[in-house]
Amino acid sequence: MPAKASPLAEKVPAPDREEVLALYRRMLLLRRFEEAAGRVYTEGRIGGFCHLYIGQEAIAVGVHAALDPARDFLVNGYRDHGHALAWGTEPERVMAELYGRASGVTKGKGGSMHMFDAARHNYGGYGIVGGQVPLAVGLAFAQRYRQADGVVVCLFGEAAVNNGSFHESLNMAALWKLPCIFLCENNRYGMGTAIERSSAVTEVWQRGSASAVRGELVDGMDVLAMRDAVARAAAECRPRDGRPVLLEARTYRFRGHSMADPATYRTREEVEQQKKRDPLNVLAEHARAAGLELPRGDLEALEAEVAKRVQAALEAADQAPDPAPEAIWQDVYASPADPALHREI
Repeated sequence: MPAKASPLAEKVPAPDREEVLALYRRMLLLRRFEEAAGRVYTEGRIGGFCHLYIGQEAIAVGVHAALDPARDFLVNGYRDHGHALAWGTEPERVMAELYGRASGVTKGKGGSMHMFDAARHNYGGYGIVGGQVPLAVGLAFAQRYRQADGVVVCLFGEAAVNNGSFHESLNMAALWKLPCIFLCENNRYGMGTAIERSSAVTEVWQRGSASAVRGELVDGMDVLAMRDAVARAAAECRPRDGRPVLLEARTYRFRGHSMADPATYRTREEVEQQKKRDPLNVLAEHARAAGLELPRGDLEALEAEVAKRVQAALEAADQAPDPAPEAIWQDVYASPADPALHREI
């Protein structure tokens, strides 16, 4: 199945100046938030693992721009701070979760890899490679079963596509015609192993052919390309007779796999070459090509606005209380009387 544009592409509107600024603002928030998280991690204020999203912002923001969070659902892996922010979770709650504070989005119990915000249809944040893929299929099945029109987008890295759960999930989703967009964030390195060393088929978008799932290759450094591709995929799988879609977003993380990774497996020249296609710069180039002016004053104002939001998140996390000791026994088992158990998804 060749990676080609769907006929639905012509129905996706071109961005106007306000949308460009909104997309730039959201990506900038993700970038500055993650830079701050990396800084305070080195200061010892964040414990455990911490996987930064720097360089991949166009994917998270493009997904959000294409879908409707009021009816659609998000499932993703452990590089999830950016997705939580893009999906609308307040920076204060995300930073507090990184700090392990009670005011965090999962009450300080999830940490970096488990940003779960059900109220915003963000169903995590999972630390097991590929473990989230079958869960997304379950959510998509619930949509079909309830005759709802929600779409589930499931994000995972390229290392997950060698797992059995990935192939089983694609087969089941195709067999039952489930509204699921499988979106691979291919940043080329599973931890420190290049995809060429771990995968016989490095064109991830081709992996869906065994299950008759249409695949498409997308520029993961271009937020507009991501927005358009996800919009096309949603239009294909949302109808009752729709089918799932596999998108491969080629991207690149500018930092190591985690804060513990010195990234010695790639050269400085390679990283600098990839930074020439920084998602923020790619969007700015699109704006200039379309004749949409982004004056320096507007960009400086956005920088100041985002810096203020990130600083407020840091201060709130610093001042937030730790979870009470007895909280360790809470949220372990669900009570049958818990209304959350009966919430329709």
